[in-house]
This record gives sequence, structure tokens and C-alpha cells, in this order.
Amino acid sequence: MASPGSDLEEAREWTKDQWRSTLLSRRRRLPASARFAEAVSLTRLLTSAKVVRRGQTLCAYVPIGSEPGSVQMLDEVAAHGVRVLLPIVAGQGPLDWAWYAGQESLRPGPWGLLEPIGERLGAAALRIADMVLVPALGVDRAGVRLGRGAGYYDRSLVIAAPGTPLVAVVRDDETVDRLPREPHDVLMTAALTPGRGLIQLP
Repeated sequence: MASPGSDLEEAREWTKDQWRSTLLSRRRRLPASARFAEAVSLTRLLTSAKVVRRGQTLCAYVPIGSEPGSVQMLDEVAAHGVRVLLPIVAGQGPLDWAWYAGQESLRPGPWGLLEPIGERLGAAALRIADMVLVPALGVDRAGVRLGRGAGYYDRSLVIAAPGTPLVAVVRDDETVDRLPREPHDVLMTAALTPGRGLIQLP
């Protein structure tokens, strides 16, 4: 795992909220040029056939704000023959899913998200995924993922077929030794970072 920055040295006993506050603050300080370079790197990884292959189904998401990646990344992945499913927030239950059909097929949803306008396939569509990319603020060496706290992914990922790779997308310095874990947390099987590529966990 990457060595923590100076502001994380005393983080061993932090709560999830403390981790979120610190990691979000670090993300906001990242310049636009660095975010662009990271999106290019992630796109290259996802179109190299080393992470996901032509003909497979990838559950992804549209990065927003300071999240690594870009909507253009999804266009490139789809152009390489990968079928892309995107999440739709449906009440407080598990995420719904619909096919990505280009940027013109997106509309604003809750929490500042962009969601597909196509036919809703239901929460069980997650079971056809060959890989699930999961937004994260951080992930630890045991696969514990830190999300934004709404719980949508923890309620959804339990539906995935056994053995499906669950991949947290984070920056290189957002892989840490240990994060607080709660009983409902679904463990990640890998992390995807711009500089280090696909890292198997635990």
C-alpha cells in the first residue's frame, strides 16, 4: 500500500467521518491538470484489455467532482467493445442499473450524479457484470472501502454474482493500511489507481 501523507500519520484511530473529511480535502486541493492526467491513465488501463476485455460487461459510474476518471473514459471503454452499465439511485434500496449509451443519454440525478435515461434493468442486473467499478474515497489492504456514507453500494454489491471482481477506484495515495470497518461493509477484491494499475486485495 502507498505510504500515507503527513496528514494521515495519526489516522489509526480515526472514525470514518474523520477519514472522509481529510480525504475529500486532499482531493479538492488536486489541480485540474493532475485530474486530467489521472483520467487519461485510467482510460488507458481500462482500454488495454488488462482490466476488462471486449465483450464483457462493466458496471461503472460517471465520476463527479474530484472523483478520479471522466465521462470521456466511459466513451473510450464502450468504444473498445465493453458493455457499460451505470447506476441509478432508486429510493433507499439497492441501486438500479441501465446501459450507457453516450453522454447525450445522461441526465442529472440525486447527489449531483449523472444517470442514464435508458430502460431500467433492476437491481439484479448487477449479476451480469464481469467487473464492478466502485467509487471510493479510500481503500485499505484488507479491501475495506470508504464511501461517502449513503450506503447505496453496500446495499447493492451483495447482489453481485459470487466471484465478481469488486474494484475500488482511487488515487495512488488513497490506498492505506487500515480503515474502520462496520459489519455491513462489503469488501473490495481489488483497487484501480492511475499510477499503479489494478492492485489485488487483500
